[in-house]
Amino acid sequence: MLGRRPEPLRYGDGDAADPCEAPGIIRSLMPEGVRVLDVGCGAGGQTVAINRGKHNDVLCVEPDELRNAAARAKGLTVHQGSFDATFPRAFGTFDVIIFADVLEHLVDPSAALRLAQGCLNPGGTLFVSVPNVAHWTVRLRLLMGKFDYQDGGIMDATHLRWFTRSSLIALLQNEGFAVTSIAGTAGLWMSEYQRLPFRLVPPKIRRLIVRVLLRFFPRLMACQHVVESRPVDIVRSA
Repeated sequence: MLGRRPEPLRYGDGDAADPCEAPGIIRSLMPEGVRVLDVGCGAGGQTVAINRGKHNDVLCVEPDELRNAAARAKGLTVHQGSFDATFPRAFGTFDVIIFADVLEHLVDPSAALRLAQGCLNPGGTLFVSVPNVAHWTVRLRLLMGKFDYQDGGIMDATHLRWFTRSSLIALLQNEGFAVTSIAGTAGLWMSEYQRLPFRLVPPKIRRLIVRVLLRFFPRLMACQHVVESRPVDIVRSA
């Protein structure tokens, strides 16, 4: 889609200190002293940020060799391979499973969610983040007749699936998960916020404006949707 292979290490570590971005949101909800599976951990920076100081036992899955090596270099335990039907027998079950910007890269996200159900311990939690295809930047480009793939972000050329807030919730519910919380990310790292007219506004004011708009218009302003969910039977018995 780009005429070249995207840089495999193009995504940064993420800022777990920012409560309006995905690592910070997941970290604020992440329990302590639990067994965690991070599916598609990439280079591992976000995994480290989310679990820092939590005393969690973390296992990662990453099929890409370069990203796998980068994650291992950060001290993570990483299985190089796929999250498939052999996984529960080989690695057991987990208290928390994370799909952080992963489902959009899969041919069959439903199958991954069904497998995750079988890998969760009773009372377990699933965290999912996906890009929001209904973000104002995508809508604006569509108004101009553009749907151009990019190196990263919402229009990443490696995305196979596209989600809105409603379609993500529907997917999770269809696969037997109940959404217990949902939040949108500000996405202030996006290049659009570094261009006119935004760059005319001081950074602190710019952040405030975007965060206020996100609060009132999450479907339009959320760069990603971040969901905490649990299997329906667990929620009913709680």
